[in-house]
Amino acid sequence: MDWLQQHTLFTEDGNTFLLATLASLCIGLSKAGLSGTSTLNVVLMAQAFGAKPSVGLVLPLLIVADIMGYFINRQGGSWRRILPMVPPAMTGVVLGWLLLGHIDNSSARVVIGWLIIGLLGFHLILQSRRQDFIALTEHQAFAWAMGLCAGLVTMLANAAGPVMTVYLLSQHLEKKDHLGVFSRFFLFINLFKVPFSADLGIIHAQSLATNLVMLPFVVVGVILGWQILKRIPQKPFEWTLFVLTLFAAAWLVTG
Repeated sequence: MDWLQQHTLFTEDGNTFLLATLASLCIGLSKAGLSGTSTLNVVLMAQAFGAKPSVGLVLPLLIVADIMGYFINRQGGSWRRILPMVPPAMTGVVLGWLLLGHIDNSSARVVIGWLIIGLLGFHLILQSRRQDFIALTEHQAFAWAMGLCAGLVTMLANAAGPVMTVYLLSQHLEKKDHLGVFSRFFLFINLFKVPFSADLGIIHAQSLATNLVMLPFVVVGVILGWQILKRIPQKPFEWTLFVLTLFAAAWLVTG
């Protein structure tokens, strides 16, 4: 335990380790196909380590999970499919980097909380008005708008999954290709974010040591997610996560 306190970001408070473990499991669950867990990990990490540090802390874990996802789904989709999103997404990352560099941890907590609440609302609208959203994709500016939003949100909160999902719906891809393009995009954009996060000081030796402790729980989350998908209906499970994430995001905003 002394080693953890000296070389990682874990403290004597056992709640920090518990929240980090749950967040790591959520990262693995999301890569196994339970997409509703992807935003829950953001608020759990923010509560455990602070909003701004958690953004850099989560990133290496996401990259490892993205590499796993890419190898699992590499037969579907292609790198060419992500090209329309890449320039605006990179622009969004730079904008997010500039914003994060000028806000403190307390402000970052509120920003991330409201981002998550906004994305949850976006999810509800998408579920009820999916055809209307797909009609919007005919406009040429759609890919740029989605890419810019994805880059900004992923730099600020590692929570751009819902944005990318909307873009991919417009491509009318089969499930295999959808997963392949999704994993390629996030592998690329998360690697692109590394130097910006390092420049902000939110990736460093202690955060990387913390990642090593948390990594096995990400792998367990992937395995657990596959088992859950086999045994539990996905919709009720993800609605439960939706409610939990909403409460957790409200906790960030008001706490």
